[in-house]
Amino acid sequence: MDKELKKVNQNELNPHVSVDCVIFGFDMEKLTVLLIDRGRNKSDKGIKLALPGNLIYNNENLDQAANRVLDELTGLKDIYLEQVAAFGNPDRISKDSDREWLKSIRAEPEARVITVAYFSLVKMPDYLPQASSFAKRAGWTSVTEINELAFDHYEILQAAKEKLKQKIKIQPIGFNLLPEKFTLSQLHRLYESILEKPLDKRNFRRKIQNLEIVTSLKEKQRGVPHKPSQLFVFNEERYRELTENGFDNFDF
Repeated sequence: MDKELKKVNQNELNPHVSVDCVIFGFDMEKLTVLLIDRGRNKSDKGIKLALPGNLIYNNENLDQAANRVLDELTGLKDIYLEQVAAFGNPDRISKDSDREWLKSIRAEPEARVITVAYFSLVKMPDYLPQASSFAKRAGWTSVTEINELAFDHYEILQAAKEKLKQKIKIQPIGFNLLPEKFTLSQLHRLYESILEKPLDKRNFRRKIQNLEIVTSLKEKQRGVPHKPSQLFVFNEERYRELTENGFDNFDF
């Protein structure tokens, strides 16, 4: 190795690799995603909303970087993150507004950046996003209301949604978006929101109950403006029993 080559500073940002995080939530009516406002001038017509993301440091692995970036930009920490895919299109930074914004925060704004995307499912009441760093605001937005994002973040969001759709058909991961106690109507609405299609309520409830992956409680909703519904909890023991026997069809 050439001794004259400049050594990489392990504490510096790598200008060519970044991470972006797709954090899904559910407000009991619709699937949401956590976005940041990257704080451009009000007079600027460029796209402001983006997924939480940034460059990695040379001394951290991708998982560490994803957790750090999420904490720095939104205040969320110690949440489960799973890789979606890598995005390396040479035209990732094709919008003029994106290039101008990068000039204000990066030492090498023209560098080609490959990003590794992550996704996570969180219970919204458990987390209060608090914007910091270059994020001026962080908040939840319905995925159905998003038509465009900064960089290629819309493409990344679609890829994360597709992975979520596929996974929920083989694992009941949607329960990670619900409170400990929930109604079957809330569960039904969650699946409709993720799969983006109407599901027959009667057939949905029949399959859920036949699988026995939810257990009814001797409790009903409180403080609701309608007739209180029965509350249920996820039966994790039953789920483990099903998977140990090779069952993996949770499609509805």
